[in-house]
Amino acid sequence: MLDHVFTDAIGALRDALENALLERQAFEERFQVDVLLGDMTWETSYGLPGEGFPPRVQADIVLTWPTWAQTAYRNWYNDEPFDEPPEIQVEVSLRIQRLASRPEVERVLAVLPQTSPPVGSETLERTGPTIEEVYRPDLAGSEFAIEVSYEGVVPLEEGILKDGSVLDDHFGGAGGWVASTLVRLGDLRFEFLPPEQEG
Repeated sequence: MLDHVFTDAIGALRDALENALLERQAFEERFQVDVLLGDMTWETSYGLPGEGFPPRVQADIVLTWPTWAQTAYRNWYNDEPFDEPPEIQVEVSLRIQRLASRPEVERVLAVLPQTSPPVGSETLERTGPTIEEVYRPDLAGSEFAIEVSYEGVVPLEEGILKDGSVLDDHFGGAGGWVASTLVRLGDLRFEFLPPEQEG
């Protein structure tokens, strides 16, 4: 694994989610680099254990390391000053899927607070909900999903840049928050379609 503060953050968040006994959707994990702009992005998805595929409730998580943050990090690494500390952009999208009918948005938002618990020194802010409808090929029916995202940044002060293990404390509570929120969403009484059949 690369020795880089961004990979330290990925490891810290992955440990937090797995310590909360969430189940990683292995084929949904990606690490990407934008060859034109230079931004690095890590994407992953976790669900509650035993939900089938796709799970009824799922958390899609994106960490982004923007090009300007890499420049600031390189300056710090070379003992040069930076104007502002680098930061990691965080997005946590909470999704209820396999719904047999259009969900009531108010019921979903009622169990989701406006902000997350602190992630480091900051909180993530809730955005507006999105409802998705996917039709069957014969147009004989459809299934629905609703998604609500939390977005924010984690500033990386010099202490974190010197010792990436500090990020374990920053992201440590995220696993419990995601897990408990998925449980609350899963407890909502909606009609769900069965999971996909394997093989």
